[in-house]
Amino acid sequence: MLNKRLIVCLDVRNKKVTKGIKFKGNVDIGDPVDMACQYVNDGVDELVFYDITASAEKRPIDLDMVRDVAKNVFIPFSVGGGIRNVEDMRDVLLAGAEKVSVNSLAVRDPQIINQGAVLFGKQCIVLGMDAQKVEKSDAFPSGYQVVIHGGRTETEKDALAWAQEAEQRGAGEICLNSIDADGMKSGYDLELTQLISSGVQIPVIASGGAGESSHLVDVLSQTHAEAALVASMVHYGTHTCSSIKEDLNKAEIPVRMDW
Repeated sequence: MLNKRLIVCLDVRNKKVTKGIKFKGNVDIGDPVDMACQYVNDGVDELVFYDITASAEKRPIDLDMVRDVAKNVFIPFSVGGGIRNVEDMRDVLLAGAEKVSVNSLAVRDPQIINQGAVLFGKQCIVLGMDAQKVEKSDAFPSGYQVVIHGGRTETEKDALAWAQEAEQRGAGEICLNSIDADGMKSGYDLELTQLISSGVQIPVIASGGAGESSHLVDVLSQTHAEAALVASMVHYGTHTCSSIKEDLNKAEIPVRMDW
């Protein structure tokens, strides 16, 4: 069995890592490069950086930050937020990121997934998806609705249908975030994660809701997710990447332990 991955997400605003609950009430908590280096030294497998206000402010992503991370971090990392076109994708990859995450843009212009996959390879294109639970209907047969703009805008896309469409268009991975669980520290949405991870053939990263190592054990053992993303539980020092991995290892979840 392939190793499961531990991924730390760093939401960035004005060159500072910030964290909120359900995308609201954000407070600044540190420098992105310093925090990234700390997590790398502690055994994280990958990092994700989201410029959380770039899309709303209609500005490009902070490429200087991407370059600073690439100079100091030697594990894979992806970048999202403020990606407007394939030129922006190219700029982010040339600045040192291994992957580019598209979320709101992909919903508005799904062809960007096709274009990115053709130009840079499927392995470089991550679909970021924020989903919230809704009543099942003809419009939302899975019972989950895609939302964009950091959870501020509802769409007409059903979460499972959108995941499958993105896979067909060339997305190489899906980072699946539960709006309902985000920042709550009460565990991942296992129903949502299993729905999407069993419905596509590409890797799915579970995101939103981690508060204890047991939550990662649950999502990595009870769903087909290939990775789990954390933020609050390491940002605030209640857990470390190494302690989480030790707990996963004890639970017989295969993870990389050599760092």
